[in-house]
Amino acid sequence: MTPVHVIAVITAKPGQRAAMLEAFQANVPNVLAEDGCITYEATTDTPDAGPIQTAFGEDTFVVIEKWASLDALKAHAAAPHMAAYAGQVKDMIAERVIHVLSPV
Repeated sequence: MTPVHVIAVITAKPGQRAAMLEAFQANVPNVLAEDGCITYEATTDTPDAGPIQTAFGEDTFVVIEKWASLDALKAHAAAPHMAAYAGQVKDMIAERVIHVLSPV
């Protein structure tokens, strides 16, 4: 099996990032318990990183994921707890961009 990496850039509607992150963090234990989940965490801009950083901004967080296989990622996307999370945050999201990447 070839692992896959996911970079999900989530931009909340203004003022909604904290609420989205709270819902995200509540769902993390469910995701980490999934077969094939290696890494699943939300990240935000590092303060004071200086000119080496291109900041996403105060409304955005980036989810860094690693899955044992593409099949594991597909099962994750179809999991009931992900549907529940999506329903919980759907009105808070301004934009979502997901990159699925393979090691070379």
